[in-house]
Amino acid sequence: MKSAYELAMERLAKSDPQASRPLTPEKKARLAEIDRVYQGKLAEREIFLRKQLDDALAEQKLDDAEKIRRQMAGERARIEEEREEEKERVRRA
Repeated sequence: MKSAYELAMERLAKSDPQASRPLTPEKKARLAEIDRVYQGKLAEREIFLRKQLDDALAEQKLDDAEKIRRQMAGERARIEEEREEEKERVRRA
C-alpha cells in the first residue's frame, strides 16, 4: 500500500511530466552560475547596508537603524526571489 506522500508525488508527476526530468550537465552548470552571481549580489548589498547600519548605530539613530534592517530583509527577499525565478527559467528551458 502506498503512502499519501507517494500518491501525491505520482499525481504531481502526471500533472507536470517535465518536473521529473533529470537536469543536463549544462543546466546544472548554469544553475550553479546563477547561484554564484546572486550570492555576489546579495553580499554586495549586505556589505553596503551593513556599513550604513553600523554608522546609524554609532550615531544612535535607532529609527534609521531599524529602517536599514527592514531594507536589508527586503533586499535579501527580493534577490532570492529573482534568483529562484532565473533558476526556474533554466529548469523549464
